[in-house]
Amino acid sequence: MGAETGDSPRRPTIYDLAQIAGTSPSAVSAVLNGTWKKRRISEKLARRISQIAEEQGYAVNLQASMLRRERSKVVGMIVPKYDNRYFGAIAERFETMARARGLFPVITCTRRDPELEFEAARELVSFQAECLISTGTTDPDRISDFCAAAGVRTINLDLPGTRAPSVVSDNFGGARDLTRLILERMRSEFGAADPLLFVGGRAADNNTSERLRGFLEAHREMGLACPPELRIVAGYAPGKTEAALERIALPERLGIFVNSTISLEGVVHWMKRGDRAAPRLLRFGCFDWDPFAALLPENVGMTEQDVDGMLDVVFGMIEAWPESPRRIEVPCILRPIPAPAAPAQAQPG
Repeated sequence: MGAETGDSPRRPTIYDLAQIAGTSPSAVSAVLNGTWKKRRISEKLARRISQIAEEQGYAVNLQASMLRRERSKVVGMIVPKYDNRYFGAIAERFETMARARGLFPVITCTRRDPELEFEAARELVSFQAECLISTGTTDPDRISDFCAAAGVRTINLDLPGTRAPSVVSDNFGGARDLTRLILERMRSEFGAADPLLFVGGRAADNNTSERLRGFLEAHREMGLACPPELRIVAGYAPGKTEAALERIALPERLGIFVNSTISLEGVVHWMKRGDRAAPRLLRFGCFDWDPFAALLPENVGMTEQDVDGMLDVVFGMIEAWPESPRRIEVPCILRPIPAPAAPAQAQPG
């Protein structure tokens, strides 16, 4: 490899091999430890990975492999909510993917309560979990420090930390692309694109700040200024979102960027209330995917976070532990929603 440390060439890692082979670190790990057939990896890819490993001088650490066989095979996950489609999908897919790898998953919900999160980490460590996935936790570094002292590895998912590897969505790029879509649809359907309203999230969250940055970048690209009064960052709770919308004067033509399907619930309640003066021309897009919300006529598009893609990186880290904390951003999937077809005109009789 080209990189060097001191006078000795840097030893290739599983991540290096995965990049050369054009595959995932977890696939490389499965080939090197002999479990690739269980993972349904093709023989052609297995041969290619083996050849690359030999060419790059990669040697499996047999002592570490023996230690791994003696571990508990318990992997824990902390999630903030079960009743959210995104976090529910993470929990379900994590369990399926863990079992497929011969691991035993333990998942607990902590409702974004930092003390519940820390207590859950303590309990998972007591169950001899060999790795803990902190999903959307409020203080991931506190959990990482505690687990490190107990000899347990941690990975941050959805929200990043600084003391352990982090796997997050590309919130900036996903929000920028969704904002462009809403502005373009406002322009094509209503003849003009005014600055959008940003609704939902917490200012202290990395995800919200990155999405807001992408939101503002898309406005800048289109030559639009977005004043602070159009940025409502009052939490994710539906009730707070609805109340915030009630307190502000809204124009006749309005586009809304909704920061999560949790906040979208509040937006829908506000939209459907009969005692409010609704903007006559209203369109919105939402960061996160919900098939039922996609049926709303005012919805022009949604950003889906790539749950399988993020978890594939997570399991790659579990199987081939990175040498130092790193942050990996996984691209989001933009899902435009076609405009409703115009009703057919009655033919003169």
